[in-house]
Amino acid sequence: MARILVTGSTTGVGRNAANRLLEEGHEVILHARNAERAEDFGGLAAQARVLTGDLGDRAEVRRMAGDLNAIGRVDAIIHNAGTIDDQRNETSDGLLRVLMVNALAPYMLSLLADRPARLIFTGSSMHRGHGKVLEDMDWTRRPWSSSSAYGESKLLVTALSAAFARRLDGVICHTVDPGWVPTRMGGASASDPLDQAHVTQCWLATGADEAGGYWHHMRRQRPDPKIEDHDFQDAVLTRFAEMTGVAAP
Repeated sequence: MARILVTGSTTGVGRNAANRLLEEGHEVILHARNAERAEDFGGLAAQARVLTGDLGDRAEVRRMAGDLNAIGRVDAIIHNAGTIDDQRNETSDGLLRVLMVNALAPYMLSLLADRPARLIFTGSSMHRGHGKVLEDMDWTRRPWSSSSAYGESKLLVTALSAAFARRLDGVICHTVDPGWVPTRMGGASASDPLDQAHVTQCWLATGADEAGGYWHHMRRQRPDPKIEDHDFQDAVLTRFAEMTGVAAP
């Protein structure tokens, strides 16, 4: 059985993933933003280890990676946690919050953790069609658009997954689009089934014999063409290294 960290696992897709993995007999490490949110685990915490850490804070992500390594090497990380902001918010480090939580934190945690064999990132169909992301990654020169900033963060994390697949020897990297599901972030009007959103994540994290790729409901999909551009991937890694202080592989 595998040891798997699921970020953002207090509710929604992450909680469903944690429950399924536990039912299958895997060792699960749960994650909550802070101790108060960790209380939402209730009895689930008795079946798993719990880590806390604000993924919108670089120091917290570093500390969380240390706590994870103290437990022992994990076989996989499911980078499930995510956010969308109605207005432009910055972290205490001066970084765009939606970028930090959705893309920079997965970058940091993946590299600071004692090398997992599998990295599962969370994408979105909204990653397609963004043309100026490298020119204004932190949204300081454009009028704010919540949906576009979220979509760009998903474009960047999908490019990150592809770059890691190319640069990290022995690590299988996947991006999973869980669909538009009725979670706190997705809202009650979301049209995709919540009970299916975690299935592909869990399958890929626990040893599915599949090469890395972009997935939606157990099927491969072709991502935005920029994802397959090595120059674009390398530019993303360079910027992420500068923003986080964590060297790119």
